[in-house]
Amino acid sequence: VIFAARNTFPEKGLKLFLLNQKTGEIHLTGVLDFEDVRSYEIEIEATDNGMPSLSGHCKVVL
Repeated sequence: VIFAARNTFPEKGLKLFLLNQKTGEIHLTGVLDFEDVRSYEIEIEATDNGMPSLSGHCKVVL
């Protein structure tokens, strides 16, 4: 299974979070400022290596 971030809201969240493509773990790479942004939404897609390839989606709210 391969994990990918498909959408992040707000967009500047792309620089703050790192998604491990193999494990799906999300790591913080910067400082969160609650006064600046109250929450982030990251859309995650997991795709398998089957034939045909199948995928699933979820939304992570931080």
